[in-house]
Amino acid sequence: MNLLHKLFGALKRFYYLKILRRKYYRSGKCNCCGCCCEKIYVKHGKNIIYDEELFNKLKTMHSFYDDLEVIDKDETGLVFRCNNLDPITRKCKIHRRRAKICRNYPQEEIFMMGAQLSDDCGYKFTPIVPFSEVFEKVLKSKSKDSGCRFFIE
Repeated sequence: MNLLHKLFGALKRFYYLKILRRKYYRSGKCNCCGCCCEKIYVKHGKNIIYDEELFNKLKTMHSFYDDLEVIDKDETGLVFRCNNLDPITRKCKIHRRRAKICRNYPQEEIFMMGAQLSDDCGYKFTPIVPFSEVFEKVLKSKSKDSGCRFFIE
């Protein structure tokens, strides 16, 4: 049984790393806190929406953007709030027909750009390759290649 468990873990790791090209496992479930509906960045194509002119064009192309309200702008881009979040219940008013971006939340690429999950969020990201494994690999390669050594106190 232990061997089967290890084999499944290795296959899962290979699938995530090599086929899906992911660096983190996403686990957990939605706690319905509503934090993901406030102060959010939205990507269109490969980039985060960065100006209101582009946003207004996008609103004419897809109804999803009509539900968003610009609340701020920073060095990353426009910051939005979803108007479908009920401020009293903190629940989505259109949960059954919510957009794909909401169904796929949280996405690894946004997390890797520096976004943080709320403390109330039921989801978490765990590195597929633990830091200790990466560090050990770097230590081995440095000691073989250049004679360089790391000292840890």
